[in-house]
Amino acid sequence: MAQETHARMITILVDHNIEGQALRLWGELSEEGWLELLPLRLMGFRDVGLPEDSNDREIWRYAQAHRCLLFTNNRKMLDPDSLEQTIRDENTSTSLPVLTVGNADRLTERVYREECMLRLLEIAIYLDDYLGVG
Repeated sequence: MAQETHARMITILVDHNIEGQALRLWGELSEEGWLELLPLRLMGFRDVGLPEDSNDREIWRYAQAHRCLLFTNNRKMLDPDSLEQTIRDENTSTSLPVLTVGNADRLTERVYREECMLRLLEIAIYLDDYLGVG
């Protein structure tokens, strides 16, 4: 059975290129009352001291080292330090998953935003079930 994560704070590190869209999703979580029920916090690169020009490998390593869920819309495998290549190279059975939005521009659409919100909540609540999935 899945171990629920209600007792520990879950930090979501937002990729700098979707901060605005993430804030919109965060507003939905707040509006629906989820932030009162679950210990979630949203952090940007500036909040944690990561330079915006950090490569995907550096970002993924930071997220893993600091036990953050990385929230992004970029999983392209364009170079050796791309996020997808990094996950293939470095993911382990205890690695936290990456939360990838299929189309960040669609987060303006309420139905799509709600679907993303529900998926994020599922992963946050049952986080142990998602360790190692990349």
